[in-house]
Amino acid sequence: MKLTFWVNEKPIELDTEPDRRLLDLLREDLGLTGTKEGCGEGECGACTVILDGEAAHACMVLAIQLEGCHVTTIEGLEENGELSALQKIFAEESAIQCGFCTPGMILSAKALLMHRPHPTDEEIRRALAGNLCRCSGYQQILRAVRRAAEEGRH
Repeated sequence: MKLTFWVNEKPIELDTEPDRRLLDLLREDLGLTGTKEGCGEGECGACTVILDGEAAHACMVLAIQLEGCHVTTIEGLEENGELSALQKIFAEESAIQCGFCTPGMILSAKALLMHRPHPTDEEIRRALAGNLCRCSGYQQILRAVRRAAEEGRH
């Protein structure tokens, strides 16, 4: 099938199978390897992207669902070749350990802050609930999202 969609604000046209996963299209066809494969079942959040303004697990989205959609990956957050404000805050707050879950965490946080610029701690926890981290203990991640909201830097 011929597929037209946007990735990081760039139009993409691909010939692909309708049942290919967005995760595979990003990593294999477009070379955007910041999106990680963890469980492959939509449980860990390592593959989280922003799909039409909402956090989505790329391992659960099929090519046939992408026509006309807008996808943002971790690579799409950079601003003039530099990390985005949210990415910088994650680094400053030590919310990055091994880094495997980091792109998904940041994109889940970004999606939340796009809709709720000043979320409560409970809203932050709920938005990040679909992302697992084995290294951080989550406190630094919560602190980073809270700080980004407080400073309006997201």
